[in-house]
Amino acid sequence: MSSTKINIHHLGHSSFAVETLNYYLIFDYYHDSFITKKHSFQQDVFTEKYLKTPKKVIIFVTHSHGDHYNRFIFQWENINPKINYVLSHDIKDDIHKKSYLYMHPYEELVLEDIIIQSYGTTDKGVSFLVKVDGITLFHAGDLNWWHWKDFTDEQQKAEEEDFKKEVSYLPTSGIDVAFLPVDPRLEEYYHLAGVYFAKMLKPKLLVPMHFRDNYYICHEFTNKLQDPSIEVAQLKRLGDIVTYSPL
Repeated sequence: MSSTKINIHHLGHSSFAVETLNYYLIFDYYHDSFITKKHSFQQDVFTEKYLKTPKKVIIFVTHSHGDHYNRFIFQWENINPKINYVLSHDIKDDIHKKSYLYMHPYEELVLEDIIIQSYGTTDKGVSFLVKVDGITLFHAGDLNWWHWKDFTDEQQKAEEEDFKKEVSYLPTSGIDVAFLPVDPRLEEYYHLAGVYFAKMLKPKLLVPMHFRDNYYICHEFTNKLQDPSIEVAQLKRLGDIVTYSPL
């Protein structure tokens, strides 16, 4: 693997494993077991062999909602005792261990040669900006423009303002890969967060997430975005791998 090439493994909903030159990063794993053929058309989507890599493994959790977090991740220390856990502060209410690293919004953590910055959300927990092996990643967690149809005009305005405020805190350039909610439950408003984020921050690759099994949304979002300078990952099934290189 080149120094800047990364492989992104889709592990379902908002969960991804990102493999860089020196690191294996896992975001928001929520399954209660490994992902084997019984869960997918492909074998070995994610099994313990991936945790036995000689690369440095870091597990990220943006917040404690059940579609972003499962205690199963803490069993992985038995497979690889060198794993690091970088967790939203609200996870501490469920499990508190000195070796785990908990973050509130707007903090910075340096682990050897990886820089982790936590940002806010419009729901619970944090979002993460990670600088690793020459690549900058952003995982939004539940940071979204939650435009629910049953909200009042005042609530919808507040959601819009809160989302735009959080985006304004992020660096205006330099994000290579952004994992962003594109939630079909919002119906015709599913695209608002992704389109606004893309317009303001121009990530090179935008990876849709938070859509359960509604993979069609990736193609629909590409048509909504209409920005040829930004690649949109076309995820089609659990276990898909997207390769990214800035060169």
